[in-house]
Amino acid sequence: MPASRGFAFLLLALAMLFWAGNWVIGRALREAIEPFTLNFVRWAIAALILAPFTLPSLAAQWPVIRRHWPILLLLALTGVSLFHALVYLGLRSTTTVNGILLNSSLPLFILACSWILERERAKPRQLGGLALSLAGILVILSRGEPASLLALEVQAGDAWILLAMPVWGLYSVLLKRRPAELGGLGFLFAISALGTLLLVPAAVLAPPRWPGTEAALGIAYIAVFASILAFICWNRGVAIVGANVAGITLHLLPLFGTALAILFLDEAFRPFHAVGFATILAGVIVATRRA
Repeated sequence: MPASRGFAFLLLALAMLFWAGNWVIGRALREAIEPFTLNFVRWAIAALILAPFTLPSLAAQWPVIRRHWPILLLLALTGVSLFHALVYLGLRSTTTVNGILLNSSLPLFILACSWILERERAKPRQLGGLALSLAGILVILSRGEPASLLALEVQAGDAWILLAMPVWGLYSVLLKRRPAELGGLGFLFAISALGTLLLVPAAVLAPPRWPGTEAALGIAYIAVFASILAFICWNRGVAIVGANVAGITLHLLPLFGTALAILFLDEAFRPFHAVGFATILAGVIVATRRA
């Protein structure tokens, strides 16, 4: 029985919620651990957690892994090794606001990669919903004052985060080529393990220091929620509705990021927050609803 679109959007929304926390923690840990090393530690922990649940079944599916190793390696390189390391590298020298603003361009890169690799053109309603959601993000980031966007400082970290955007677009579009024989957990373990191996040189060059309690909790969150749970939700959601439609829901990430700041950092809820939230949600609904 095929999964419903409503269930897919619930999974995608959960992925955005988990990833919103990843941006905040990634910025907080910028001085505690090197970006590529943080990515190595995160995925090594995720692979160790997944191993007991997946290795017995994967042993019987070794011929499938061996036959499809090129696409698995490419998905590990883009979705595990490169994207998040580039984001953490960018967050060392740019603000979270700048990073989230650049992250809102992800749907554009997914649409572009879909056209380049699959010749899949975006529908007018998808482009309209994308523009509407982007307008909502700008309302929140500008605090209801569009002129303040001109005051955003362009820093070196912005270039690294912008470079990460097409990497994630490529990963999302290539997901449809993953071997269907591998289940969700088996596939996630495979790319986690491969991605961790690709990050070994970086970990050797900058070995991680023993973290304090707060840093350890942050790494644990990233490993469990932003790595395992978020990827399971994202991969399954993309499989149901496609990369183009799923990409529009990425605009929920700054929405959740702002909401978490209000809930846990005691930031005030102002009228422009309500306007921005409503506009983002309207854009997502327009872009993802059936014609």
